[in-house]
Amino acid sequence: MLPSHATGRAKPLPAEERRAALIAATLPLLSQRGTRVTTREIAEAAGVAEGTIFRVFRDKDELVKAAIATVFDPAPTLAELAGIDPELPLERRLVEITGVLQRRLLGVFNLLIACRMSAPPKDVDRHRDSAGPAHAMTLRRIESLLAPDRDRFRVPVEEVVRLLRLMTFASSQPLITDGELLSAEEIATVLLDGVRRTAHEGEHTC
Repeated sequence: MLPSHATGRAKPLPAEERRAALIAATLPLLSQRGTRVTTREIAEAAGVAEGTIFRVFRDKDELVKAAIATVFDPAPTLAELAGIDPELPLERRLVEITGVLQRRLLGVFNLLIACRMSAPPKDVDRHRDSAGPAHAMTLRRIESLLAPDRDRFRVPVEEVVRLLRLMTFASSQPLITDGELLSAEEIATVLLDGVRRTAHEGEHTC
């Protein structure tokens, strides 16, 4: 028997790995074409025969729902935050954090717009609610990354995180920014100029 690369066919994968590969191929197509994407397009993007999809998913709807659910899964965000070096200077650290949050938000916004959804589907809402502890872990991770500089802020670290989330949400929403999104660097700079203590404020009087 010829090896898979000689026949042009994808190497056989375990079912879970095949599901993950198909979901990964589906996500950018959903952001471009919404739910109009076809299983043929997905198969071409994944480098598999169209019938391969139906060995691990009942139909296109099940695949699309699985792909949408991954966008709202906080696990990748946690992994990215865990990879940020806590020894980075405050400004650089905050840019890295903001970039992680912004990528997640843009993924969600782009998907909602492409799929013409005003809110996440109900089944995704249930998935998101069940992931509540992970969302809390995300906030705690950001707080821990900023905690070493708590004395440089005018407000508690928890409030800095809340302001960061609000600013990143508003600055990454195409409908709010008229398509002119702020970069992670711009968001971090504006936030720090608003919450960082000045040298004068840091002085203590007798």
